[in-house]
Amino acid sequence: MGFIKVVKNKAYFKRFKVKFRRRREAKTDYYARKRLIMQDKNKYKTPKYRFVVRRTNQDVICQIFSSDLNHDVCLASAYAHELRRYGIEHGLTNWAAFYAVGLLLARRVNKKFNLDYEGHSEITGEDYHVEPNFGAAAPFRALLDVGLVRTTTGARVFGALKGVCDGGVDVPHNDRRFPGSKKEGEEFKGDPEVVKKYIYGGHVADYMRQLSENNEEAFNRQFKRYVDGGVGADDLEKLYKDAHAAIRKNPLLERAGTEKGSFCEKRTKAKDANAKYPAKRFNAAKTTIEQKKGRIRQKLVAKGVTSLAGFVWPPVAATTDAAAPAVAAEEE
Repeated sequence: MGFIKVVKNKAYFKRFKVKFRRRREAKTDYYARKRLIMQDKNKYKTPKYRFVVRRTNQDVICQIFSSDLNHDVCLASAYAHELRRYGIEHGLTNWAAFYAVGLLLARRVNKKFNLDYEGHSEITGEDYHVEPNFGAAAPFRALLDVGLVRTTTGARVFGALKGVCDGGVDVPHNDRRFPGSKKEGEEFKGDPEVVKKYIYGGHVADYMRQLSENNEEAFNRQFKRYVDGGVGADDLEKLYKDAHAAIRKNPLLERAGTEKGSFCEKRTKAKDANAKYPAKRFNAAKTTIEQKKGRIRQKLVAKGVTSLAGFVWPPVAATTDAAAPAVAAEEE
């Protein structure tokens, strides 16, 4: 048998360093984060803004962050569950939903800072970059932060990128990873028609038609909420067009009184200021030794012990007649 080198020997484990907690949890790419937040010293604390895109099983999160010495500051945010206010009830994690959330965030940022950039209101699928207006404030600039998501061609995070750029925010990018991108010569080029199709949910509509023709049972199971809501494959384009127009008209639409939140319906009446709620155990104050003695006395009296002569604390084994009544009561 040949010689086998031991790679993970004692020297390896002596030098092993545990990764940061958020990297172990697959939440933060510290290698990328370091390069996204580092700023030159001669910028005099001018922050670099990050356009953060994250996805959960049922939601899409888009936020604008700046980093301080000891924490991050969130300037604006938009979520996919807010799209229900604009008419999009289903498919809140697909490519079209990512685009709508990015568009919503861009309109909120421009409204917050009073920036006169409408973006690309006519959706053609062409790659768009915000150009600064002569004599006016520069467009808001942010860098795309996708975390630990794999940036493959057609990935949904690029839907949010396309939406925020069309909304009037300057995010440096190219279209080589947009849907339909193909290699032409030495460079990758995007296909505007495919991008436009994805923005309006055309890929979802095609799959709905295909599934309804080939397997109606699977269609009714997978698109049950669409069917219950009366949304068909031919209705998606108009639905997204109306949603985009509503977002541009009012990106700060108020939450409805009965709109469901993360756990329950929104409270419809004011909270009672005089209401008393039971104190939680982990917030309870520590009891003193005298309070503990008093509690034990109450328990003994409840059991019928009338004489507490010879009562000692802490309880010890009874060796005298004085402690006999208490011991007898405990045995009963």
